Amino acid sequence: MSTEIASLGEFGLIDHLTKGIELKNESSKYGIGDDAAVLVYPAGKEVLVSTDLLMEGVHFDLTYVPLKHLGYKAAMVNFSDIYAMNGYPKQITVSLALSKRFSVEDMEELYAGIRLACQQYGVDIIGGDTTSSLTGLAISITCIGEAEKDKVVYRNGAKDTDLICVSGDLGAAYMGLQLLEREKAVFKGEAQAQPDFTGKEYLLERQLKPEARKDIIEKLAAANIVPTAMMDVSDGLSSELMHICSQSKTGCRVYEEHIPIDYQTAVQAEEFNMNLTTCAMNGGEDYELLFTVPISDHEKVSQIEGIRLIGHITKPELGQALITRDGQEFELKAQGWNPLKENEEVSE
Repeated sequence: MSTEIASLGEFGLIDHLTKGIELKNESSKYGIGDDAAVLVYPAGKEVLVSTDLLMEGVHFDLTYVPLKHLGYKAAMVNFSDIYAMNGYPKQITVSLALSKRFSVEDMEELYAGIRLACQQYGVDIIGGDTTSSLTGLAISITCIGEAEKDKVVYRNGAKDTDLICVSGDLGAAYMGLQLLEREKAVFKGEAQAQPDFTGKEYLLERQLKPEARKDIIEKLAAANIVPTAMMDVSDGLSSELMHICSQSKTGCRVYEEHIPIDYQTAVQAEEFNMNLTTCAMNGGEDYELLFTVPISDHEKVSQIEGIRLIGHITKPELGQALITRDGQEFELKAQGWNPLKENEEVSE
């Protein structure tokens, strides 16, 4: 049986969802329970703040996204933005707008995912808000993090001859989304539909339960490497590379043969008759880290597991290009996901 949210009221719902939360970080002086949270950051640290807004029907589809996974992912995409600045997330606030079709139990599921993400990554939930919505579910999360003053990495620091590196593999999250959308279309209207995703688990996990790359930030720190520029791959590798080049006033060369792609992604692209490189370059939602390092760090960065060297930064007049396996040069285009453009698709 489901419990109507109205039966608890706004403050009752927040109390219910945040019950038992204990603050773990020293910088979290006071959390939920007052008009504002209180944070204290030590000298020598920069404070990083990132906000993401996720809208039902635009960023997620509850036909195939479980609420617990959605909560986990909503937290994770914010953590990823802080890691992309070479910092560590410490606190989040969570604001929800929900329609009457959601019950207290639904929100418990959503919060279970958020709390799991926070528990695993050492982040405190310190506040938020809830309100009613006429258009479904909206989730807004603000993440606060910290970084040492001389270690914060921006998008605008890449220099000619810097090496371009990326963590993990690319295109799997986009393939997972295509898979879910196909099954949704196939089983439309069938309440008891049970699609078979055997052998596709990695693709679904990358779409439904992404992991922010805290481990890569830790490995870079251990190797004494401070990237010259960095972003997370949320809208597609091509788009993010163009951002770095634009802000750094440089060009780049990235090599198709060096782009890391998982076997399941390749198999699925073939099954869908899609161009694999296009999917890897433009798919988005991988939440891997794209960064540049000085050429003098080549040996150090090459020895770090989970990082691939995919190209180099050039002078701006050389432009931004993808070099194909057969040596052809194609200008990079930002064909990835654009939330402000209708019916946006990854095209070949």
